[in-house]
Amino acid sequence: MKLIIPMAGRGTRVRPHSHTTPKPLLPVAGKMIVERIVETFVRTLDRTIDEIVFILGPDFGQEIKDALSKMSDRHDAKSSFRVQNEALGTAHAVYCAEEDLEGECIVVFADTIFDTDSEVSVEEADSVVWLKEVDDPSRFGVAVHEGNKITDFVEKPDKPISNLAIIGVYYFKDAGDIKKEIKYLLDNNIRGKGDEYQLTDALDRMLKDDKVFKKATVDQWLDCGTLPAWRATSGVILEKEQEQHPYNEDDYENTTIKEPVYIGEGVDLENCTIGPNASIAAGCSLKNTTVKNSIVRSNTTIEDSQIANSTIGQHVELKNVNQEVHVGDHSKIGVKV
Repeated sequence: MKLIIPMAGRGTRVRPHSHTTPKPLLPVAGKMIVERIVETFVRTLDRTIDEIVFILGPDFGQEIKDALSKMSDRHDAKSSFRVQNEALGTAHAVYCAEEDLEGECIVVFADTIFDTDSEVSVEEADSVVWLKEVDDPSRFGVAVHEGNKITDFVEKPDKPISNLAIIGVYYFKDAGDIKKEIKYLLDNNIRGKGDEYQLTDALDRMLKDDKVFKKATVDQWLDCGTLPAWRATSGVILEKEQEQHPYNEDDYENTTIKEPVYIGEGVDLENCTIGPNASIAAGCSLKNTTVKNSIVRSNTTIEDSQIANSTIGQHVELKNVNQEVHVGDHSKIGVKV
């Protein structure tokens, strides 16, 4: 079983952080978004993931590949890498792993975090599509169904024909089927909304070829596509996982901690108030500072500051900052150089 993860997008809506870190590698409560996705499959799928294929942008360096390889190793899976040189739509992104599209596979777009309490079975189906009930289906590709069987796919419908949004997760019993249909779209220049090659069009061709599609629904579907969404999702996960992130308030000098929080290894806190909804990554040092509703990435130093509703990168130095800030890696604000 292969897990194919297209992640070549630039993540422009989470800048400045995506200038140096691809969005799927950004942390949520101390763990990369993409790793949380992999863990969900490990826990809920009735199959074992043997190989993870990452579809990257042409400028993704070795450091990123190393991080993804180590993550794959942690889950006993081989890692492979393909390149998408040009963004031409979801179908095109998947086809960039053409050589891997054979046998059983799952395609998952690493834009969101999802979760379900139930095990997902892929038996008796040519394809399984993961879905989530939404209030505004016009923003999403949706699936029309009869019972557990999917009968149609529509990309961002103008009329409310279904409220089950496609969350970007697909199982294929034989990935050669979806490869064939995507190739047909590419060879015949059949483009969908946004003048791009849409995976829903390829899925629709599979349906018309009498392939059996089943639905799998998720309990939780969390967006990480913008800075506010990333912070909000972090807060939801912190609340859910607080017991998994123990800390000892006595380890920090004159510091108050208001749960939920995540505090990484080697963090030094002095005269601080941390939380609620604060993630402080490993190696940070904070003094005379309040942090709430914010994400602070690793090896950052903050002094004499009041930080709220903010996202702060790695190796950052902040001093006397008392406002919402979104600061990329290696930045210095309020610090004499």
